[in-house]
Order: sequence, then structure tokens, then C-alpha cells
Amino acid sequence: MTNSAPPPDETKLGPDVIRAGVVVVLGTIMAILDTTIVAVALDTLAKDFHVSISTIQWVTTGYLLALAVVIPVTGWAVHRIGAKPLYITSLALFIAGSVLCGLAWSATSLIVFRILQGIGGGMILPVGQTIMARTAGPKKMGQVMGIIGVPTLLGPILGPVIGGAIVTNISWRWIFFVNVPIGIVALYLAVRFLKPSERDRTHRFDLLGFLFLSPGLALIVYGLSEVGNQGGFSSTSVRLSLGIGIVLTIAFVFRSLRAPEPLMDMRLFKNRTFSIASVCIFLTGATLYGTMFLLPLYYQVVRGESPWMAGLLMAPQGIGAALMMRKAGIWSDRYGARRVVPIGMAILALGTFAYTQVSGSTSYAFLASALFVRGIGLGLGMMPVFAASYRELSHEQIPRATTATNILRQVGGSLGVAIFAVVLQTQIALRLPTAGPGVLGEAGVAIPIDVVNKLAQAFATSFWWSFGTCVIAIIPALFLPAAPSLAPSLPMDEVSELDV
Repeated sequence: MTNSAPPPDETKLGPDVIRAGVVVVLGTIMAILDTTIVAVALDTLAKDFHVSISTIQWVTTGYLLALAVVIPVTGWAVHRIGAKPLYITSLALFIAGSVLCGLAWSATSLIVFRILQGIGGGMILPVGQTIMARTAGPKKMGQVMGIIGVPTLLGPILGPVIGGAIVTNISWRWIFFVNVPIGIVALYLAVRFLKPSERDRTHRFDLLGFLFLSPGLALIVYGLSEVGNQGGFSSTSVRLSLGIGIVLTIAFVFRSLRAPEPLMDMRLFKNRTFSIASVCIFLTGATLYGTMFLLPLYYQVVRGESPWMAGLLMAPQGIGAALMMRKAGIWSDRYGARRVVPIGMAILALGTFAYTQVSGSTSYAFLASALFVRGIGLGLGMMPVFAASYRELSHEQIPRATTATNILRQVGGSLGVAIFAVVLQTQIALRLPTAGPGVLGEAGVAIPIDVVNKLAQAFATSFWWSFGTCVIAIIPALFLPAAPSLAPSLPMDEVSELDV
């Protein structure tokens, strides 16, 4: 009787995938953290540099604009330069930008250096996803996205906590310096462990598409960021920015459908699975970042908590997401995204619904439990959607798909923040007509109980919008692929575990 070797475990990730995952996660942690870590330091920065909050706000807006401009270039650059050299370059730019931000001597210099940092940060995530997709292959993308998706979800949550602790105990400059050792380690590991990447110098750079898309996205992000500063969409600068941005973006769509090598391939959306997954990604980005805008404001304005404590109170969401994300990837690979993602969106809606009932004295234990439930929903719903978007694409289409999904997530998040901000400001104006927009800056100040209750009602109404976004996201999720990516026979206890 001949002993035959057991079949390889198709669910295990090889050492090459694990090493690449470590490199990508380190880079992603830095880029994602810097989207939120600075938020708690803006007041300190304004005082140190003797400028207004509206001016220092560009420290955040400049970073987001740089992300919006550079993301569309990454698909072409991966082909032309190669994924490994491009990833190393993006890490180096981000590290250099971080050092310069920490050494900034004025608000203007800090804003300029944040833009440089954003150029590097904007490339880190999409190029990292491309590296992982090529290294692991489409059949294991669920597990891979589950690994590299952890910093994507934890970054916006941990950013305010880490930033608040640094500003309180050390100096705002260390918000940027903290990236340097992590970046150096990531840079060393990238040089050593990432495999040489493919290059294809026959690809042309779509300059006309770039001139349409990047300024279009930048103007949209700028317009949305100014909505909060201007108190709504009535401002001429907001309307002009959004109007021109939308026109340029529409022009790009027509250009992309006709160009032989478009910067962002709109023809990908002819693939039904990619289109459905893209809608889910957009809506998930809106509810993730939009709710992350509302949560710290509720804790600071209504409950009078410090920025550090407000960030800490949001930690249960990250814990729930981290506990569920890896399993969600495996389940999505084995059973199909349609059996996983709608459940995640429903759980996300359930956790969000609790916040539609908030008052000025709602139990923190109740709110923490609701956030933990939200985290489970995010863990189940977000990364399997990204994995599904790659499912039916060819090897050559992956870089372009990565560009598209990252743009959709950022635009969805920006739109969610803008809409929720307008709703919140409108609700506060209705309930407290004499308060003015400055009421949102009163964190940590004692507020009369009647005002607290009215503010809580304004936040509760705003959370209904987030709840509605979660419910809407269930609909496209029902049309995701039902077939599994992997086809190994599964023990009955594993099937039962999923059903439970």
C-alpha cells in the first residue's frame, strides 16, 4: 500500500505572501493613521503657529488632496516602474514628508510638507494591495484583504487615540516623527523581501485623463472639506469647486471610455461583479468615515470628553472588526461573498441604530456594546467586498481595479463626512438657533442640561443618515457572487460554524 502525501492546504498562505503582507501592513498603518491622527492636534497647531483653525485645517485637507491627486497615477506607474520600486519610492516620500512635517517652522511649511507626505501616502495603499493581489492570487484574496484590511479599519479608530496621547504627553511634532522608525523598518523589509516586480514600458501615460481626473477629484475633496468650514453648500467657493470638479470628472468618464490606455479604466465597470462590489465599497466608505466624523464630536461636544478619551471610547469598534476580519476573509473565499457581506451590512446597521437613540446621558456600556457590534459588521462586510471586486479580473486588470476601488472608498468617505456634517449643522441650527456654528468647538466645556439634550437630539438625527447608508448597502451586497472562490471539501463542523 503506497503512502500518498496529503493534499496541500489551499487555505494556508505561503511564506512569500506572509512576508509581503508584513511589509504592506507596516506601510498601510502609517498612511491610514495619518488621515485621522492629526485631527486632535489642530487646535494646538493653530495656537503654536498663531493662525486660525480654518487655516490650519489645510494640514488635513492638503493631505487628502494629495491622496486624491496621486491615486489615479498608481495604476500606470505600477506597469511602467514596477510594483516593488514604486512601493519603495512611496515609503521614502512618506518618511521624508513625516520628518519635514515634524520640523515645520510655520503653518505654510507644515501644509506643504503634508502634501509631500500625502503623495507618498496616496501610493502606499493601492500599490500595496496590488503587490498582495499578485503575490497571493485571486483565490486567496479574501484572506489577504482580511490581513491588510486591519490597519484600514483600525487606522481611523486608533488615530485620534494615539494623536491625543502624543499631544497631551509629548509634543505635536511626534505625531509625525512616530512614522519614521516604522517607515524605516518597512523600507528595509521591502527592499529585502519583496520580489522584483514586472515592468511594461509599452504603456502610455494618459496625460489628458490625468488633467481631467486628478484636478476633478481634488476639487471635489476640497469642496467637501469646505462644507464644514462654510456651514453648508451655499458658499460660492463650495459650489464652484464641486461644480467644476464634477464636470471634470464626467469629462474623464467619457475620455476613459474612448482612450486606448485610460488612467482609470471605466470599462472595468462593465464587469457586473466589479460594479456591484464598487457600489458596496463606496457606501461602506461613506458610513465608515462619516460615522467616524460624528462619533468623536458626540463624545466631546455632548458628553464633554477630551479628544484622547473620545478616541478611547471608539476602540470597541476596532476590536470587533479585528476579531472578525480574518474569519470573514476565509468564509468569503469558501462560501461566497453573498453569504457573508449582507450579514455584515445588517450587523453594521444594527450597531449604528443604537446611536440613533442617543441622549445626553446614554450609558457608555451600551454605546461601547453598539460600537463592538458595528465593528463586527465592518469586519464581515468591508474586506470581502474588496476581495470580490478582484474575483473576475485578469492579472493585468488588478492595478487598474485597485486604483478605482481606492478612489471610490476615499470619495465615498469624503461625501459621507460632508453630508453628515451638513445634517448635523442643520439639526443644531434648528434646535439651537442662537448657538451658531461655534458650538461644535465647545468640547470639555460645561453645557446646560437643556442644551445638552438638544445637541444629543441633533446627533441622533444625524446618526439616522449613517443607519440609512448601512441599510442601502445591504441591497447591492445581495447581488455579489454566491459561488465560493475555493473549492476544498469542508468538514461539517466548519459549515455549522458559519451557519451559526
